[in-house]
Amino acid sequence: MTIVGCGGTGGFVAEGLCRLLPRKATLVLVDHDRVEERNLRRQNFVRDDLGRFKSEALAQRLARKYGRAVAYSTVPVAMSKINLPGLVIGCVDNGLARRDVAELVAGGLFMMLRSMNSPWPTYQASWWVDAGNGEDYGQIVIGNAFGEMFEGDRCLALPLPVIQRPELLHQAPRERSCADMEEQGPVINQVMASLVVEVVRRLIEGTCPWKQLYLDLKAGTLTPIMARPKGGRK
Repeated sequence: MTIVGCGGTGGFVAEGLCRLLPRKATLVLVDHDRVEERNLRRQNFVRDDLGRFKSEALAQRLARKYGRAVAYSTVPVAMSKINLPGLVIGCVDNGLARRDVAELVAGGLFMMLRSMNSPWPTYQASWWVDAGNGEDYGQIVIGNAFGEMFEGDRCLALPLPVIQRPELLHQAPRERSCADMEEQGPVINQVMASLVVEVVRRLIEGTCPWKQLYLDLKAGTLTPIMARPKGGRK
């Protein structure tokens, strides 16, 4: 399992997954930014982390805290290796970073395998969970292929997040992380992280019914878009 982006939401997702996943599960953190003073208020870092790479500081602290291996990469995602099949969690805040994630994962997210001992195909699917947020709202988009595939009501594949929401590729990079903006709500990243971890839990169990989730803290609502075949039940 790979988390791309260890800032506002990603850092809290990493800790949530350390609690959720068995110790033998592989967890890799990817982020080439360093911890700054302004990060301490809203991100999952402490003063001793200042000046260190976010992925390195977080991985080492979580490894000690939870007694498990946590790997990390301190180079940009375009230069990182993502092991697939697997689960990729994107917690980046701009279209350029999402494009890099898409280019890395698009070729290996969904594979159909056929056993030599069986005439029936089996499916080895990875998933890309993309999370983003603003002041007091956020979205999660889930996908793993260039189209959708269902067996009855069972979802095997959904379009990649940037296919479902192509405008995500056009989000301009910010000079400052979205988690550091003064108008950002103080808890939006922690709430988003909890939702991401719940999505991951359900994907692992094979019980995730959604392809998109929309959170509005101002209105106090969570709106799901369900993963259903065209012409299926509403």
